[in-house]
Amino acid sequence: MKQTGPQPGLKHTSRLLVDDSLTVPAVSDALPGFADMPHVFASAYLLAFVENTCIEAVAPLLPEGSKTVGTHADLSHSAATPVGMTVTASVELIEVEGRRLRFAVECRDDQDLISTGHHERHVIDTSKFDQHVAAKAATTAP
Repeated sequence: MKQTGPQPGLKHTSRLLVDDSLTVPAVSDALPGFADMPHVFASAYLLAFVENTCIEAVAPLLPEGSKTVGTHADLSHSAATPVGMTVTASVELIEVEGRRLRFAVECRDDQDLISTGHHERHVIDTSKFDQHVAAKAATTAP
């Protein structure tokens, strides 16, 4: 039987130019502890960039009506990246177990290795997922 969908060995690379909007102080007005932090690439955006790179890797291989959602991340952030440098994320799908996809991750800026680790995503049926979220939201008191 022919296997369909994402398979181990799939690799994908993305690049991102770090600008002011991707720095630690820019993370959120709702989280004031970040306001006076160093003006470097934020770990929150590093994680989002890794997630986006994994999404790009598998999206063309998913069945119609499916997407992936992030369920686990274990990433280092071992070097600061200043505004103006480019970050490159390289991901490799190393394990597929049912709907669970596990990626090995490496990120580099123009000078240093800045992150290594793993990220997991699960394939979801978008319609069922949206129905579940709507039902959960309906239990919240106004």
